[in-house]
Amino acid sequence: MKKISIVVPCFNEEENVVPMANAIREIFKNNLSSYKYEIIFIDNDSKDRTRELIRELCRNDKDIKGIFNAKNFGQFNSPYYGMLQSTGDATILMAADFQDPVEMIPKYVKAWEEGYKIAIGIKKTSQENKIMYHLRSLYYRIIKKLSEVEQIEHFTGFGLYDKAFINVMRELDDPVPFLRGIVAELGFRRKEIPYDQPQRRAGKTSNNLYKLYDAAMLSFTAYTKVGLRLATFAGIILSGLSMIIAVIYLIMKLLYWDRFPAGMAPILIGMLFLGSIQIFFIGLVGEYIMTINQRVMKRPLVVEEERINFEE
Repeated sequence: MKKISIVVPCFNEEENVVPMANAIREIFKNNLSSYKYEIIFIDNDSKDRTRELIRELCRNDKDIKGIFNAKNFGQFNSPYYGMLQSTGDATILMAADFQDPVEMIPKYVKAWEEGYKIAIGIKKTSQENKIMYHLRSLYYRIIKKLSEVEQIEHFTGFGLYDKAFINVMRELDDPVPFLRGIVAELGFRRKEIPYDQPQRRAGKTSNNLYKLYDAAMLSFTAYTKVGLRLATFAGIILSGLSMIIAVIYLIMKLLYWDRFPAGMAPILIGMLFLGSIQIFFIGLVGEYIMTINQRVMKRPLVVEEERINFEE
């Protein structure tokens, strides 16, 4: 009998973990009775009762497993690490807040049985904040145009991944993995299944502007060269313009020595403009260097504090 692993990352999801476990088990009972399952809750250092509830679920069902991180290792590392711990013939990654509908699980499994190594969900609509949804759409369009690697619009990582692709993920040994980019760049033949994203069932999202910026910059620095190229071209163009303006200014002063005031305004404007451009591109180059530094340091994806129901 084939086994499907369900990986559910958690952070302060005390209101959702038990209903999520029950919903997944109900799906397997009613729609996927010919499959075995394992549910892996990986908790990213929750501060509420999430861990207590996961322990209780694990006590009552040996097919439910728990991994407790020693601290919060971020929104990318924890889900990725959880997928690497799965033992199923296929692994499904989904959020604990019910924004990834459990009803999609049978659709993913059907696509997998049809021969697709990867089946992913694509948000066609969302009940999240309209401004955030449109900002995401704009980001996807921009990164798709700038990236040399194919980018998948409105894909959050929610989907099914065959064991063969999980093995590819294991071999990458990437300390700062960006699953969405990895699927687009290295993934097998995939099926994209549209779905409507509902609101969170309960609780408060941990996503904020900083985390969205972090995701955007990781994608930008990992899969585009445009930032560094833009810095180079801007430097060449602006230095050329500065030289031209300087020569024109010198000629005007020599021709109209008494009538053309030197003044400080052009110098100050030029210095402030060029200074701001330099600061911007130093920050941009810093983002690339920070990504390189994280990869070179080779730190572990997460450090476990405890795991439950895993065989030795």
